[in-house]
Amino acid sequence: METKLKIKSVEDTNFLAKILADNLFEGIIIGLTGDLGSGKTTFTKYLAKHMGITDIISSPTFMLLKIYESKLPLYHIDAYRLEDIGYDYEFDEYIYGRGVTVIEWYQYIDMMLPKEILKISLKVTGIEEREVRIEGEGRYEAIIEAIDNRYSN
Repeated sequence: METKLKIKSVEDTNFLAKILADNLFEGIIIGLTGDLGSGKTTFTKYLAKHMGITDIISSPTFMLLKIYESKLPLYHIDAYRLEDIGYDYEFDEYIYGRGVTVIEWYQYIDMMLPKEILKISLKVTGIEEREVRIEGEGRYEAIIEAIDNRYSN
């Protein structure tokens, strides 16, 4: 299942993150992709805010993984530097854990991921505007339906 949205502002990004936060479940995996500056970390900041996390959220580019505590822990992975590395990193306890796993540049470690994840692709179309494609199967279809029901362009 797939949906496409037009994001016109950071407020729209916040609203999308709120919808997703309202539909989180234990063990959810969210894969983010898009050019540098497309809003992957901004989206994650808003998602964390709606999860009740008050820590400052920043990209884990150099650390690879940051963990934030809340009702469901947030595991924030940035796989940008892992392209062509393979299976050298042990993320299994986070990817297959009970928390919410957000992976920026997920395509670089897709061999480590289960078949079913929520994929969010961000494409810059203007200063604040983004084209967003959201894909998922199985238990992720309910999230896409919730987004379709609550988000209007």
